[in-house]
Amino acid sequence: MLDGRYGDRLNRMWEYLARGLARAGFSPNAITFAGLALVLTGAAAYPLHRDSLVFAVWLAIAFSFDGLDGAVARLTGRSSRFGGYLDAVIDRYQELAVLASIAWVHDAWPAALLALSGGFLTSYNKARAAMEIAIDNAGWPDLIERMERVIFIVVLLVIERFMPVVPSTDLETMAAGLLLLGVLAHVTALQRFMRARRRIVAVDRATK
Repeated sequence: MLDGRYGDRLNRMWEYLARGLARAGFSPNAITFAGLALVLTGAAAYPLHRDSLVFAVWLAIAFSFDGLDGAVARLTGRSSRFGGYLDAVIDRYQELAVLASIAWVHDAWPAALLALSGGFLTSYNKARAAMEIAIDNAGWPDLIERMERVIFIVVLLVIERFMPVVPSTDLETMAAGLLLLGVLAHVTALQRFMRARRRIVAVDRATK
């Protein structure tokens, strides 16, 4: 939703922050891989130190590379279709690593699987629609997209650090939070499916 509605403003912010990287000569793909390395390192370390606040801060920094790589590409005129494709693939691996790490530490595998599958289906429903009709990011202001999922996870880790159990219940905060994220992600996937259905059916009718 944030990227769909405020994409232009967010792009300007990322471009401002990325100017130093662009001047230093970093390539967009190098920044993408650097972000992946940071996320994988943080995910591997979390089961060892088990400090959710540390992991949250680490991820907030690591996930910022998702915006910086595209900004550097625009600033340097090095945008490419492969770069966009690579970024999307790396995003999926990052989510997988983070949710697997959280599930391992908190023994929250079912909730993590729900969140992961919802995120993957949200992305797939749009990507598959693009094989049938022309789409653009501005026309898909969905409930909880990639950026919202990242923010949700980072905030959830911070909350869990200070409130490991939901007040007045026996529910663990992390499991409950991932369950909520999973439900919201699947609602978003369904939202994208319904939008894609309307647009594809409209094109089918127009071409008959």
